[in-house]
Amino acid sequence: MPFFAYKARDARGQLMQGVLETVDSAAAADQLFAGGMTPVDIHATSRPLVEGGDHWFARLFEKKVEQIDVQLFSRQMYTLLKAGVPIMRGLAGLQESATNPAFAKVIADLREALDSGRELSNAMQRHPQVFSQFYLAMVRVGEMTGRLEEVFLLLYDHLEFERDMRARIKTALRYPMFVVMAMAVAITVINLFVIPAFVKVFASFNAPLPLMTRILIASSNFMVSYWWAILLAIIGAAVSWLQFLATAKGRMQWDKFKLRIPIAGKILLKGTLSRFARSFSLSSKSGVPIVQALNVVAQTVDNAFLTSRVELMKDGVERGESILRTAVSAGVFTPIVLQMIAVGEETGELDDLMDEIAQMYAREVDYELKTLSAQLEPILIVGLGILVLILALGIFLPIWDLGRVALHK
Repeated sequence: MPFFAYKARDARGQLMQGVLETVDSAAAADQLFAGGMTPVDIHATSRPLVEGGDHWFARLFEKKVEQIDVQLFSRQMYTLLKAGVPIMRGLAGLQESATNPAFAKVIADLREALDSGRELSNAMQRHPQVFSQFYLAMVRVGEMTGRLEEVFLLLYDHLEFERDMRARIKTALRYPMFVVMAMAVAITVINLFVIPAFVKVFASFNAPLPLMTRILIASSNFMVSYWWAILLAIIGAAVSWLQFLATAKGRMQWDKFKLRIPIAGKILLKGTLSRFARSFSLSSKSGVPIVQALNVVAQTVDNAFLTSRVELMKDGVERGESILRTAVSAGVFTPIVLQMIAVGEETGELDDLMDEIAQMYAREVDYELKTLSAQLEPILIVGLGILVLILALGIFLPIWDLGRVALHK
């Protein structure tokens, strides 16, 4: 259908503008009147989005829509719908009060899509970079069941959990990453500046140098002479790695390997399973059938390997198997979780027990993150010790040998 740009005044007399997708200008005017607005100007346009900020240069420097914007939007939509505010009027108010201009444009486009007769989930589907597939699926479920306000509240809690989890992980990894980066910078500076200065001193000894010293000098000479080749190799390796991850097989292998990384692997696994259990509980409480719930949950598990396990569970349920049997076949759940799933199936309270599983995993992840620095400190200390030992053997050992020879003389 063609698009029509419009200018109209709302009930308060404020000038509103946007784009409607409809059959003709008369239908666009009818939609505006139905939405409580009086049209001022309507003309055909080829642009499906709202005006302003569409230039590529403006979009380059425009503030992006963040997760906190979607989270607050979910809470506000719950409050408005619970209070009985019509969705079009509520979206108009949220557009005016939005602090992020980019998200205000998204809300404006949602209003235009609703004016065109589309459902809210279909309107959100036009912004995949803002609303995830899980978010869209849950909104669609809310529309089908008539519990849209409850779904928005559940989505708000879910996004709050996700944001808190990411913040905790970033905080826990900040110190180890800083130490690793400092060690990398130290090694680079030593090879490029420190060791070349000592080479001149060693050359004046006119004596055979220890093996470790020769290794350090060789590595320093290689880095000084071929730093450009090392840089190109790093860039090439990074590009190749990204291309490998872009393939389905590469993503699957990497996500499976991540779960086996010492210390970090168990945190990733527990965090992902907590997200799975929480999403499943949320879907089940919203009235989603088990098979559809597993299909929706598979979209929230940010791990290709675990996603394949969830899809296997869905296939098993479709064949008539119990959730417990499919969970055992998945091979990623602990015995305690499997026992709780069994109890949930027997009592018919699987959604509540899944929520408890999510909370249990969340508490374990919280503990692991709090003790992450303590677990990594021995590894970092050993790494620093090895670095200092190499420097001591490679740089100071020849000097000690020279001093010992001078004392004997």
